[in-house]
Amino acid sequence: MDDKYVLLKGNEAIAEAALRAGCRFYAGYPITPQSEILEYMSANMEKNGGVFYQAENEIAGMSMLFGAAAAGARVMSSSSGPGFDLMQEEISYLSSNGIPAVLVNAMRYGTGDGEITAGQDSYWLTTRGGGHGDSRQIVFAPASVDECAQLTYLAFDLAEKYRNVVIILTDGAVSQMIEKCRLPGRKEHDIDQFDWTLSGKPLGAKKNKLNNMTNIIGHSDYQKYLFEKYAEMFENEQRWESLGVEDAELLLVAYGISSRVCKTAVMEGRKKGIKLGLIRPITVWPFPRKAFEKIPDSVKGFVTVEMCVATQLGLDVELTSKGRRALYSYLTGVNIPTAEGILAFCESILSGKQKPTEVF
Repeated sequence: MDDKYVLLKGNEAIAEAALRAGCRFYAGYPITPQSEILEYMSANMEKNGGVFYQAENEIAGMSMLFGAAAAGARVMSSSSGPGFDLMQEEISYLSSNGIPAVLVNAMRYGTGDGEITAGQDSYWLTTRGGGHGDSRQIVFAPASVDECAQLTYLAFDLAEKYRNVVIILTDGAVSQMIEKCRLPGRKEHDIDQFDWTLSGKPLGAKKNKLNNMTNIIGHSDYQKYLFEKYAEMFENEQRWESLGVEDAELLLVAYGISSRVCKTAVMEGRKKGIKLGLIRPITVWPFPRKAFEKIPDSVKGFVTVEMCVATQLGLDVELTSKGRRALYSYLTGVNIPTAEGILAFCESILSGKQKPTEVF
């Protein structure tokens, strides 16, 4: 890792980290708020010995990605909002063939196509998505520009380790903010290192052939293989950050830009005698259930802080806590939450004025 800090946008940090990780094929389509990733790749991919392609749409870009990844290249695409919707079918094909790839979803706000402003409305699609099949994707949720770089760099290794899709889930604020970050070291990826990839073979030699695994593996073996892989991912890849959990009265749960504001709310609340804590998921799949294993008896409830219309993160908190504590959700929609707003909401909970949130 470089010792010096550099100033980059979140999107630029993702793109530069991907290049340093050995990504040599990018195909995508411009859409706010992730367009800087495509622009950065356009300006820098060729000088790194790779191929950049601006596709006519997200579906075409993902199809190109499939071909390059099947040949063993480290590949990436990025999108947002309705563009990420269009990538789902190809995520299915990647998953069903066990082909690694790294994708970025920079979330917007709103229903349907949504606005082009910051938001956190794609949590469900990203953590429960992956196309139309029975698949799981590792999903990182960086909360800083530095994490954008570090988690993207790691994503390529995990994608190949599990032969799986890994997604970087940012929001418009983290994607667009400029901060200092440290960049990981450069490495070249050996495109021929895996025995499953499609490559040229001498005449008469047996050639690799990628098929949808449901067609080439008996049902019971296929099910066992996938279940064991997902179980291993769930056990080993949970990541989180905790703050003030040991004596908290209310436990905030947030990711991305919302979690940064929650840290301020925890510190300001404690100055006022309100004992707040925070669990920040760094992986939103697998959801960090281990972070909730030793919640103290002092905790009266969980408070998710989210930029969406109805709680999405709250579903995972409910599943993890098994309903043992009340769930409240502070939902700010198109607006980035404020520490003052979070504190006022928590005070209304402690005074009995706030009803628990309905998850639907």
